Amino acid sequence: MQENQNNKKLVWHFWQAMDAAGENERLSVAEQYLAPDMIWHGPDPVNQLQGAAAFVTQFWNPLLQSFPDLKRQTHIFMAGESNGRIDGDLSRDGKMWVSGTGYFNATFASDYLSIPANDKTVSIRWGEFCRVEHGKIVEVYCLLDLIDLIQQAGFNVLPPAKGQDHIYPAPAAGDSVLHDSQNPDVSRYSLDHIRRFIFDGLNAYDQDDLGSMGMADYFHPDVKWYGPGGIGACLSFNEFESLHQAPWLAAYPDRSVQNLDALIAEGAYSAAPGWAGVIATHTGPYLDVPATGNQIRFNGLDWWKREGEVYVENWVFVDMIHLFRQFGVDLFERLEKIRAVS
Repeated sequence: MQENQNNKKLVWHFWQAMDAAGENERLSVAEQYLAPDMIWHGPDPVNQLQGAAAFVTQFWNPLLQSFPDLKRQTHIFMAGESNGRIDGDLSRDGKMWVSGTGYFNATFASDYLSIPANDKTVSIRWGEFCRVEHGKIVEVYCLLDLIDLIQQAGFNVLPPAKGQDHIYPAPAAGDSVLHDSQNPDVSRYSLDHIRRFIFDGLNAYDQDDLGSMGMADYFHPDVKWYGPGGIGACLSFNEFESLHQAPWLAAYPDRSVQNLDALIAEGAYSAAPGWAGVIATHTGPYLDVPATGNQIRFNGLDWWKREGEVYVENWVFVDMIHLFRQFGVDLFERLEKIRAVS
């Protein structure tokens, strides 16, 4: 319990210190919190970095050059010991993680990753998982919703989302920034529950009937599923099944959740990162891309809020840039073509 609390303080202070640091201070601040061989897994096209210097020069500095007045808004903050293996063997997992998600609110002052700046205020969805060992952050999984940012810049590189765009609120109950320790029995139950949902439910799909997963037993009829840019939010279980899950499984019917990089729970909240956390064959059309037959590895982040035996909210990141690259489609090249004719 105390280790969990110490880890949360460490990561929270790291975020606050990096947010406040001037350009000449950022590397020294990062080195205080990050292990020398820290591995950072980020969104395509930044991808994997190692060490504080690479994190600062290749991710953090470019982000703040484009969004110089960036302010962090944290919707969820939690931590826990991971049990993300299908077999549930903690001796082969059992790592300690701290996780958060929310918005970076800022003026889009200069181009970012070739996304054109518009000098307007934008809200960038961010999500992050930090693994802590011996008082240092040793591994990070981080995503920004770049499709949503491209949309806010005034461009559409994907067809209109079936769900609703730009909906990514904080949890309705306002109880999700967990600085204080939580009831360990509730946390253990939440971890067991999310394991059953993922490994016994989602992985039970028979490639024909959506009902084979038993999702109605896990999702509230009015569940709020906040999907990434390009997919959009689904604001009921019926919307989730018809607008997201049915077209998703038509495109990837053999999709299977793998051993996850982490799966944690604290209080009523659960969360997971997965780089290649789901693997599938692209055998049906998805958005505007015909089936390629390619094996697809999905990079994503999830947070869930449980009430009783059902989930009432689910916040979801999918690295759509990385997904489409596996189709043979470069969405940044598509953006350049759109800009050239606009």
